[in-house]
Amino acid sequence: MNKNSIQLQEYMKNEKIDMIYMDDPTAVAYFTNFDSNPHERIVAYVIAQEDEFLFVPSLEYAEAKEQSNVEKIVTYTDDEDPWKIISENGHRIAPTIQKVSVDEKTLTVERWFKLQQALSSETDSTEWDDISQVVEQMRVVKTDEEIKKMIRAGELADEAIQIGINLLEEGITELEIVAQIELEMKKRGVTEMSFSTLVLFGEHAANPHGNPGDRKLRNNEFVLFDLGVIYEGYASDATRTVAFGEVDEEKQKIYEIVLEAQITAQKAVKPGMRAGELDLIARRVIEDAGYGEYFTHRLGHGIGKTAHEFPSINGSSDTILEPGMCFSIEPGIYIQGDVGVRIEDCVYVTETGCEPFTLLDKELTTIIK
Repeated sequence: MNKNSIQLQEYMKNEKIDMIYMDDPTAVAYFTNFDSNPHERIVAYVIAQEDEFLFVPSLEYAEAKEQSNVEKIVTYTDDEDPWKIISENGHRIAPTIQKVSVDEKTLTVERWFKLQQALSSETDSTEWDDISQVVEQMRVVKTDEEIKKMIRAGELADEAIQIGINLLEEGITELEIVAQIELEMKKRGVTEMSFSTLVLFGEHAANPHGNPGDRKLRNNEFVLFDLGVIYEGYASDATRTVAFGEVDEEKQKIYEIVLEAQITAQKAVKPGMRAGELDLIARRVIEDAGYGEYFTHRLGHGIGKTAHEFPSINGSSDTILEPGMCFSIEPGIYIQGDVGVRIEDCVYVTETGCEPFTLLDKELTTIIK
């Protein structure tokens, strides 16, 4: 049993929780060290005050046994009722089940009803509550070991963007660059990107989460790269915007405004400040320059085992920054049909400020070919 599970059991005893059930793959990996992509099958971590078990399909038993730090691994075949097995083993590790906690943010409605049927007492007096915020708070401050993995993930993200920049030539498509970036990452041992790689040309980048397609690169326009990799279970996420050829003065001005907002917010990070202040600091730079209406999303999001997790760096967030917290700082300006610029580093909070995971130059790069 790892220290995260021990900490969770202490919380359970204090709150008189008899059992916690979670089946979100990232949460399961956090507590058990078993990474999986179960598709429609159930992979779950079930923990009681004094015991625990990892629940996996039989076809994943060998990998679970090799990776997991949980001694008791319970399996099921495709022709068995998984909820019956969860019920039997749940009552074994917690003979009296009066209070159960689940992660309401990730548990599906279908599984919620099945779990209730499996664990509720005959008198239907079982109390249910949400463990999601507790788990978020446990995961939000990263250990030195977690940060080391994220630093390496950031280095690989820098390499991936540079690969994309080197491929730029007139007539190449967004998807061709995406394919080459991901191929080169696989050659470096990266088995998974953090999310769908974004390479967007010109006006396509005015959609913050646009979809790369067969749009061909033309001279004198921006190219936006937004990507990340998974390294030993931890994600990176970075965005750079570069110019292919000479872009006009208005677009250069927009770039410099976004860069100023990004650098200003990154320099402002310090323990004890409210996360919402960062959003407001960056937003004020863009608003003062007259482009406030074109900054259409929050400043950032947490990052760790997934590319998007707690905390949210938005203007109303009251989360207090602490050393070890990791999140993105990614202001942008998006003018539909014309131009989109975003610059992003993910950072980890230190005792005095923050350090970025990605180090690729942020000054405007112009590619002339």
